[in-house]
Amino acid sequence: MGQVLHGSATTTEATRRAIQHSQESLRTPAKRHGIHQKTVAKWRERTSANI
Repeated sequence: MGQVLHGSATTTEATRRAIQHSQESLRTPAKRHGIHQKTVAKWRERTSANI
């Protein structure tokens, strides 16, 4: 069974994990995943990819 997301979710756990392990600028993963740079910054600051 796949991951269940709430209606406003813009990222999956796999996407968040990729963002956290990325060494690229905020702009690159944001553009790749179609999300805002602030979302990338938020997930990089967190210690876990879980919501």
